[in-house]
Amino acid sequence: MSKFLLSLHVLAAIVAVGPVTVAASMFPAAARRVPVPVAVGGAEGGGADAGDVRTVRLLHRICRVYAGLGITVPVLGFATAASMGVLGDAWLIASVTLTAVAAGLLAAFVLPRQEELLEQLADGQPVERARTVRLAMFTGLFNLLWAAVTILMIVRPGSTTGA
Repeated sequence: MSKFLLSLHVLAAIVAVGPVTVAASMFPAAARRVPVPVAVGGAEGGGADAGDVRTVRLLHRICRVYAGLGITVPVLGFATAASMGVLGDAWLIASVTLTAVAAGLLAAFVLPRQEELLEQLADGQPVERARTVRLAMFTGLFNLLWAAVTILMIVRPGSTTGA
């Protein structure tokens, strides 16, 4: 049963967390590429290309939907850990802690900032580069946390389960 649960846990991590890391990483640059509306002779001219805004909206939706699906990763992880008898191991506690920090970062900093930028773009307002840079920083931290969790799950320091 442990191997089956572990397989589901790994697949859930790939399918749910992978798209969030990629789409969230692409979002800041995509937001910067949306053209800014330009007033020509007192009249509105130019304007954001609807396709560009749709791309940013799609990246945000991918992040939001797959973040929701991502709840399966820790659920399956706890089931796997329980079946393997490693719930109290330090590497697992560290992984759970880092996962919680990553989820909090995504929920408190990445997704809300994406929404704010998306609203600005949808209203035809330019976005400040500094805001996209901060978003990229939070996204990078989120991705680094997931990389650390992945390494802990593979290396499992102090584990006696064989890897």
